[in-house]
Amino acid sequence: MSNLNIVWPLSGGLLIGLSAALYLLLNGRIAGISGLTASAFGWTGAGISPLGLGFLAGILSGAAVAFAWIRHANLSITSSPALLIIGGLLVGFGTRLGSGCTSGHGVCGLARLSPRSMVATATFMIMAAMTVFAVRHFVGGL
Repeated sequence: MSNLNIVWPLSGGLLIGLSAALYLLLNGRIAGISGLTASAFGWTGAGISPLGLGFLAGILSGAAVAFAWIRHANLSITSSPALLIIGGLLVGFGTRLGSGCTSGHGVCGLARLSPRSMVATATFMIMAAMTVFAVRHFVGGL
């Protein structure tokens, strides 16, 4: 990680902030990955959303471009595929239960000083810290 400079995180943060602000200004809605993903698949009850599909295409293509451009990312997944799938399903359940995800609450909600988003983001962060602590100290490398 020492060879990554400040350009990638800074440009990513600026693009996330700009896109969230534009989405709110142009659509009057909060940009959150869970909500846009649900709309892309028609899970919101309003049918399949072209905006949601474009959002998903942008996330996937942006990640592919960044991965191809950086080329020195040394990633290895050491967990079992079943555990990753279960974790992903639990995250999806949690985002629906919490009426949003870290992008909706953490980026957009905190920027609007939403009390509900402050509680949700604090809960996300506390649970993440507890999970890391438990995995590192008690589980020992699933």
